[in-house]
Amino acid sequence: MKWRSLIAAMAILAFAACKKDGTGTPGPEKPDPEQPPVNQPGKQVLVWVDARSNVFGTYGKFSSKDEIVKILDILKDCGVTGLVIDVKPSSGYTMYKSNYAKEFTSLDGKAKPEDYVEFLIAEAKKRQMKAYLSIVTFVEGDGSRKIGHSFDNADFKEKYESIVVKNTQGQIGRISETGKNIFVNPAQPVVQERVLNMIKEIAGKFDLDGLMLDYARYTDINADFSEFSKQQFITFLKEKYQDAQADKINFPTDIVTSWKEQSGQLLPNVVGKYYKHWLVYRTTVIQDFVKKARLAVKYVKPDAKFGAYVGAWYTTYYQVGVNWASKDYDPFQDFELRFDWGFPGYGATGYFEELDLLMTGNYFTQIRLADNPATANLKYHWWSIEGSLNGIDYITKGKRPIYGSIDVGNVNYANKAEISKAIKYILSRTSGGVMLFDVVHMYAPQYNMLKQELFDAVKDGVKN
Repeated sequence: MKWRSLIAAMAILAFAACKKDGTGTPGPEKPDPEQPPVNQPGKQVLVWVDARSNVFGTYGKFSSKDEIVKILDILKDCGVTGLVIDVKPSSGYTMYKSNYAKEFTSLDGKAKPEDYVEFLIAEAKKRQMKAYLSIVTFVEGDGSRKIGHSFDNADFKEKYESIVVKNTQGQIGRISETGKNIFVNPAQPVVQERVLNMIKEIAGKFDLDGLMLDYARYTDINADFSEFSKQQFITFLKEKYQDAQADKINFPTDIVTSWKEQSGQLLPNVVGKYYKHWLVYRTTVIQDFVKKARLAVKYVKPDAKFGAYVGAWYTTYYQVGVNWASKDYDPFQDFELRFDWGFPGYGATGYFEELDLLMTGNYFTQIRLADNPATANLKYHWWSIEGSLNGIDYITKGKRPIYGSIDVGNVNYANKAEISKAIKYILSRTSGGVMLFDVVHMYAPQYNMLKQELFDAVKDGVKN
């Protein structure tokens, strides 16, 4: 779920965040030489519960209440303090009865418990665990199976699915033509209204501790090139940059002139004069939505926490239209880190202050900077756990709790001890705690790289 975008991002690593000549706002000092991590009391240990793999997957066990109870008992023993429960997966269906979406009741011969969400929350509370509910925000259909909200509603799909560049020839088409999941255009008011209605519904319906946005982004740098986005972008150029020539834009070649493929990802080859303006436009769209989503949660349940999951690789996260840094951090004016995509106005699109907490996917096998001679003398390295946490602290300015996160199933850790070490290190470093993706990887050896149950690795990382 969160792993696919990382594969492409890691493939294009080229020290995009390196030292830059000149002066400016200094970052934190380089950490001391490696010290044994010490877990701080009060840190949260959250476990993600993906809907499709846990309930409907071949080896998933959450279609059975008895199995849910057994697994939650094990998690409690491991020191887990909360769950992040996926209630709107990528199909656009919901794991509960909704006024805005079809209920996801069965798939591949497996059915969810009728009161699945209520039951999970109640069982979590019995064990003094927190219950955060998450939504796959801007995805409305399973592209491989051709099921979901977009496939059930032809008019919605016609109007709102993301229009993307499909190949290196620059051909534009619907994302459904690529076989990928059906991302929708985040800028469309109807798209936003649907999601906001579900957010308010979820906040009012359930005894939740918080609501988390997942996939609150564009599909990638090749989106969204619809006529709607073009017209909105022209207005944006006129209003923000007082561009009197905006109506004459050659769309989309004034944004990206030519494309290339690198490790399976479409990337700009030659960019046009409006490319960086376009990056600011897209992050403005996402920031505006996040502000609305926060208000929606707080209007219904003021005490509920509001947060988001993002990839920790900020150096390339602009590609999906998200600036999760503090609004007081400006990559264009940063003389400590080098971000060549920075542009006037980009820093103001940061949405970190809208959140109560942020979960960052630190999905890397390298834990400490000292583990690799090439990074041992660096302060920042977005492709290691320590280096990315250093960068996260720097660009978010410590204003909200951070939950560093690891993927215990899809990342190719050498052994269980490395998983434990990663958990322990994150708990020693972050202000909020750690999020572990996903519980299915812990109990189903078929769904992790080590082909073993991983509960003992989690327990060792949390408690020892």
